[in-house]
Amino acid sequence: MSLNVHNRRTSKKHFQVDPLLMPKVPRTNYLHLQEEKHRLQLKKFLLHRMFLVGYVQANLEKKEITEYYEKLFQSILKNHLGEAVTGLLLVYSRTFMHILETSNGTLFRILLDYVAHEKEDKEYMIQNVKIIVASHNIPTRLFMQWHVSVIKVPVLYLEDVTQSQSLAEVTTDFLSMTHKLALHLFKTVKVGTKGPGDNLHQVAPDLLLPEQTIEYLCKAEEFMDPATFLNMYNRPIHITLDSEIVWPAPSRF
Repeated sequence: MSLNVHNRRTSKKHFQVDPLLMPKVPRTNYLHLQEEKHRLQLKKFLLHRMFLVGYVQANLEKKEITEYYEKLFQSILKNHLGEAVTGLLLVYSRTFMHILETSNGTLFRILLDYVAHEKEDKEYMIQNVKIIVASHNIPTRLFMQWHVSVIKVPVLYLEDVTQSQSLAEVTTDFLSMTHKLALHLFKTVKVGTKGPGDNLHQVAPDLLLPEQTIEYLCKAEEFMDPATFLNMYNRPIHITLDSEIVWPAPSRF
């Protein structure tokens, strides 16, 4: 009898964990770190940035394109969860350059709306859109709001630099100039104001992209249009191997 009691006591002591051996630092993982990072930045979704170029309809009014995008952004955020849209839209005489910062689902629906308009309306106000680059999971925004600026002042260029540069060089210059312009606006434009207005040619003339550069990128076949991008986006990741559709199934050792 005493032997059994002694065995039970020793077994209980055997399963007790010494508190000195318990970890003092709380264990976490990479997912928790990312969630905490986004919580501190007041973000519910990952942020993405997309650079677009394309042609605009002749004599396009600023009010027309501004109202269209503002209504589109409001409609998307009203019906789908996502981050607010910030960025910059530069409208030239024949072309435009658009920077968008928002969550992935919102970007997807903006492109989807353009593709739908392109199919239904051949005289749509923006045409031949090309996606220059899409940056995923950006750490912070370059813009605190979404702005539209019309570049109406004619600028004369002594030399078309795109004729002597490769596509990679033109694209690098394009991204470098747009980032410099974005940083300039980030430092000078206050939150809640109307934005840079239509006098960027006076405020930052050295940071404006030549329209010939945008036209060059619009004609480049290496960049995808929104329809091609969406088809690739919706394509399933899973790939069926040839060995999975033959019979009898091959044996593996």
